[in-house]
Amino acid sequence: MDLAALLFDLDGTLAHTDPLHFLAWQDALAEHGVEVDEAAYARHVSGRHNPQIVADLLPHLTEAEGRAFAEDKESRFRAAADRLEPLPGVHEVLRAARSAGLATALVTNAPRHNTLFMLRALDLQEAFDAIGLGDEAAAPKPDPAPYREMLRTLGVKADRTLAFEDSPSGVTSARGAGVRVVGLATTQRPEALADLGASLVVDDFLDARLWSGPLAGLAAYRDDP
Repeated sequence: MDLAALLFDLDGTLAHTDPLHFLAWQDALAEHGVEVDEAAYARHVSGRHNPQIVADLLPHLTEAEGRAFAEDKESRFRAAADRLEPLPGVHEVLRAARSAGLATALVTNAPRHNTLFMLRALDLQEAFDAIGLGDEAAAPKPDPAPYREMLRTLGVKADRTLAFEDSPSGVTSARGAGVRVVGLATTQRPEALADLGASLVVDDFLDARLWSGPLAGLAAYRDDP
């Protein structure tokens, strides 16, 4: 593949944040009498858009109450996420992409406050040419809209683009836009991501299969300063 752009999800892809999100959701939902374990979190929460989650799990809340609940949950997450670490190889792949002249962008369902907070925590404030948020797209993931809109923003074609995703909603969104996907097995079983259309599933960005496969054209730039 002659790549022109790399597109990245945020939570679970650039950093393994799901354990912190799980605890924040668990604590916030418990105050409303709703219990979630890790299996329920993976099925009903991970990778989804907050309004969808709240509507499913707390259908009795008004729209305003749902927004307040989600804001409280995200505040709990940020309070616990002051020492985030990127997945191994994140800075390496971004550096190689920049050296090779590829565009890079973030495509996430995370709220804007969380996105900016996490980029600062991960020292990635200047890493991306564009940022696409589910709140600002025509529809959030799993709809293809966030990826289609980012392709238009960058002026690149889907068949020259590679996405990195960790969730079913993210893989479904990217594949729906015609973008090839590498799955990160941080929140889901590798088989689940492959079944949804991920062409390769890795644990992190240092996997040799990534650099000999989808990113083979960037291998020469891995050590560029």
